[in-house]
Amino acid sequence: MPLQLSCLRNWQNYILKNLYEIRTMAGHSKWHNIQHRKGSQDAKRGKTFTKLIREITMAAKIAGPDFTTNPRLRAAIEKAYTSNMSKDTVEKAIKRGTGTQQTDQLFEITYEGYGPYGIAIYVESLTDNKNRTVAEVRHAFTKAGGALGTSGSVAYLFSKKSLFIFSPLPSEEESNLVELAITLGIEDINHNDQAEIEMLAESTHFFTIKEALCAANFSPYHAEIAYIPTTQVTLTDPEQRADIIQLLERLQELDDVQNVYSNLQLETSC
Repeated sequence: MPLQLSCLRNWQNYILKNLYEIRTMAGHSKWHNIQHRKGSQDAKRGKTFTKLIREITMAAKIAGPDFTTNPRLRAAIEKAYTSNMSKDTVEKAIKRGTGTQQTDQLFEITYEGYGPYGIAIYVESLTDNKNRTVAEVRHAFTKAGGALGTSGSVAYLFSKKSLFIFSPLPSEEESNLVELAITLGIEDINHNDQAEIEMLAESTHFFTIKEALCAANFSPYHAEIAYIPTTQVTLTDPEQRADIIQLLERLQELDDVQNVYSNLQLETSC
């Protein structure tokens, strides 16, 4: 079985050896489902890699090529290897960001708006053509009966947080995990309908907490920095929920869109 990526603390050796593990997320998460990716469609290798390469390039451009001092780059590299990206592709993406390899200029832009039924939506994008991207995002909102808003129109409804999800644990082990989590500064702990344990913390503490958890042999099967809504909206009408989910998926399908978040409360039962 491949080594578990989240517990590799020696990142230099990790990158040199190109070790990774592909984990398949199971169950339904109160917080994780707030970020809408394309699921099975995102398995389309080309589109997935394009988004990952752009994230690596932008991270290297903003804060340099050293992942030991660049948390965003470190997270992007982790995602890339988890998606089975080659070391050579990762290195080329870093070189593009640092200017040692010529590439189109990328712009990091966020879009905010409301879908139908008052659902707030926050979109992160990386693009080489601002006009194209805003037109595509606006069209997706309009087609669904929503509206693209101005900067700040929904951002205040979300907080940037560290998110950790653990597989179910025996009672004693869970108690030990919770005790450790409290000492590490975890702010909120939740169980989903699959008995998985979900934890939130400040985004700036992501790697510190993750490494401490791994050092104590508590390995989250999923960990990321995400925008978490401060309050959520529940839609009881299945057709209304379907309308919103279709919009979220349509936005995520756009080539320039990296992440899509909403304050829709998804059902937690299958």
